[in-house]
Amino acid sequence: MARNPARRTALVDAAIEVLAQEGARGLTFRAVDARAGVPAGTASNYFANRDELFTQAGARIHVRMTPDPAQVDVAMRPAPSRELVTELMHWLMRRMTEERTGYLALLELRLEATRRPALQAELTRAVRAELEESIRFHLDAGLPGDADTVRVLYLAMTGLLLEHFTLPGVLSDVDLERLVETVVERILP
Repeated sequence: MARNPARRTALVDAAIEVLAQEGARGLTFRAVDARAGVPAGTASNYFANRDELFTQAGARIHVRMTPDPAQVDVAMRPAPSRELVTELMHWLMRRMTEERTGYLALLELRLEATRRPALQAELTRAVRAELEESIRFHLDAGLPGDADTVRVLYLAMTGLLLEHFTLPGVLSDVDLERLVETVVERILP
């Protein structure tokens, strides 16, 4: 296997782009090579098989979607309150919209994980760790609610993002910003 870390990252990022635009069936070494703009056969020098490519994409996607700690520090300057939670949920929507490709690729990976045990293990590990970190962050920051509050917010927001990115017409007559506010108001009365 080739050992150029920068090229490996570029190939995994290209795989994420392919997943978002062509789906799991479109994720081939040839498609990754083309998207990355590298010679044919390059991806096969970096990944033993498609399973490894899927698993590496699953690990990388969370790195791409994690906010910069400096941005988190700025977002957390206001005092802990329901209003701050609402702003954080708006921020989540903005960040995921900016990283739309990554979010769509993650949805593809989640579906593919039902058929690939190694990918399912990687995504379960990554998503569980992120959820646990979100719970810890929420509680440590003194935001209102408990661990179950964070879990319910997580479920509500992932459902909203799923509709927003896959079937936007379902909520086309709804003000998404107001809907986010309603989610928080109902979960944190």
